[in-house]
Amino acid sequence: MRPDIVMVRPLMAAVMEALADRYTLHLLSELGGPDGLPEDLATTVTVLVTDGGAGADAALMQALPNLKLIAVSGVGVDAVDLPLAHSRQIDVTNTPDVLTDDVADMAIGLTLAVLRQLCVGDRFVREGRWVMGPMPLTRSLTGRHVGIVGLGRVGRAVARRFEAFGCPIGYCGRRPQTDIAYAQHAGPVALAAASDVLVVCVPGGPITDRLIDAAVLDALGTDGVLVNVARGSVVDEPALIEALRERRIAGAGLDVFAEEPNVPASLLDLPNVVVQPHHASGTEETRWAMGQLVLQNVAAHFAGLPLLTPVG
Repeated sequence: MRPDIVMVRPLMAAVMEALADRYTLHLLSELGGPDGLPEDLATTVTVLVTDGGAGADAALMQALPNLKLIAVSGVGVDAVDLPLAHSRQIDVTNTPDVLTDDVADMAIGLTLAVLRQLCVGDRFVREGRWVMGPMPLTRSLTGRHVGIVGLGRVGRAVARRFEAFGCPIGYCGRRPQTDIAYAQHAGPVALAAASDVLVVCVPGGPITDRLIDAAVLDALGTDGVLVNVARGSVVDEPALIEALRERRIAGAGLDVFAEEPNVPASLLDLPNVVVQPHHASGTEETRWAMGQLVLQNVAAHFAGLPLLTPVG
């Protein structure tokens, strides 16, 4: 008899097919949510597959009394109730490293889109305005000071890419990085004051909630650009909207938002913002690699082997 697995939200089709080939896969939405789980299924399920956005809250974990593994397709585990998982000795895994490059690429893309106004230029040509005269000049990325909030795997990959543009790099984080020559700053305000572009790469969660607030945005200044490829919760969204509306910062490139997928109209109406639908890791190659780690962690669980990427 094949083991039962509950999946919170659909993953890449090929990954779901691979899971369904090995296990009996149940989509939570088709079961009616945590309250709709049949008792016989709820008591047999030991593995929950989810993504970084959906995670696993207390209600879902309580609906699965024999849960032993939460396999997250994504790096962030801020949407998982980790204290409850640890108290119940539920293992949690994620998918680090494999999405680093694509997320870092998105940070560069958003920065260029804001500074060089790529979306504006696209509309300028499509709407026939070019024939009436040239588009206004934009701003260069080369040589701009870049500050990175959180110099982990993604932060370092972002920094390496900006180095190719001749950008001096600064950072702030929980601890000094002794193996790099980037300038360290005491915190986000000090880093923003020294930066032309501020890139947010820290994990979500209570410690970083609204870390990028009005004080940080004011320090970034009227020529500064904010890029967020981390979590929407890290930025004080109302403060950002006000700073953009009042031109206290020059622009923003955002892949994540506070209440996804709901993005405030007051943000979307602003001309100095470029947005993406939380898609930094959204390539076929990366999502397949993430799915492979999920498959390997689930297989290790059922085989009684060490998990590949456990979250401490």
